Amino acid sequence: MMQWILRAFFTVFALVLSLQLFPLTPATPDFRFLPVAALLIASGLGLEAAARGVDVRVLCGALVGLVAGAAAGAAFWRLVPDTGIPGAGSGFLRPAVLLLCLYLGGALGARKAESFSWEAFRSGAPRSVEAPPSKILDTSVIIDGRIADVCETGFLDGALIVPQFVLNELQYIADSADPLKRNRGRKGLDILQRIQKGVHVKVVITAADFPEVRDVDLKLIELAKQTGSKILTNDFNLNKVAQLRGVEVLNVNELANSLKPVVLPGESMRVFIIKEGKEPNQGVGYLDDGTMVVVDNAKRLIGKTVDIVVTSVLQTTAGKMFFGRFENPVAGQSEESERMRKNG
Repeated sequence: MMQWILRAFFTVFALVLSLQLFPLTPATPDFRFLPVAALLIASGLGLEAAARGVDVRVLCGALVGLVAGAAAGAAFWRLVPDTGIPGAGSGFLRPAVLLLCLYLGGALGARKAESFSWEAFRSGAPRSVEAPPSKILDTSVIIDGRIADVCETGFLDGALIVPQFVLNELQYIADSADPLKRNRGRKGLDILQRIQKGVHVKVVITAADFPEVRDVDLKLIELAKQTGSKILTNDFNLNKVAQLRGVEVLNVNELANSLKPVVLPGESMRVFIIKEGKEPNQGVGYLDDGTMVVVDNAKRLIGKTVDIVVTSVLQTTAGKMFFGRFENPVAGQSEESERMRKNG
């Protein structure tokens, strides 16, 4: 709402300024004020749109640089004699020097502000050492819970940012009438509290919001752009949209898949057969990390831990899947026959 009020005020100001330049009188109406006002309004709205994706530190640095450039330009203005110098009159030289000082001040101020941080200023740390980028947690990765285990290992550095609109979404899910959603929301709040109590990372709750953006995923992307942060998620769609918009994403599912054991065809492993497979005489087991292992000639060995030989490895969107064969199917069948004979 405040943005529209400011835009209306700016529009009125542009019209008034244009009428000052080209007064509208009944005797000689001059409508040149209209294109001038339109140009001023378009320029202002364009600068507003360009400034949305700029870090606040950069804007403040540019403003300070403009003030310093204006002061330097005013000093040079007084140094330029009224007669100018050979080849350039004072009417050209003074505005040129002032414009150059304004440009250099704004450009240098914005450039230097990118590496400025209040933490480094307070501690007196060297400005050349850049702090690790912050990570923004989305709702899905908090409810998933694995991020708490990753934080406790100490592999993550930098601050973890939790926007207030993500907390609101968690609270909304926790208050849902659906028991499943309610449990997921409460789990997410418990996970967040567990991360806050950890010693390896710092959790920052930010009230930054974008009222004109309704979708939570788009809010996360806008916040990441403004703060120069990365997004921590396990949401496939958010991952793709953020990458298309130039925001770096850390996907917990990709991390989990990269940590699964590397097994080559021909290697041996031990696996506990839990159930039968889709194909005849197949058994299915799982490794400790949840990787599925499909074993030929193992249907009769359900409930047993057996040694198998890996025959192939299949990479899917959900992760890896191992295929293998039981090393001694005859022995397995003999054991099963002996068990059936005793039970019979």
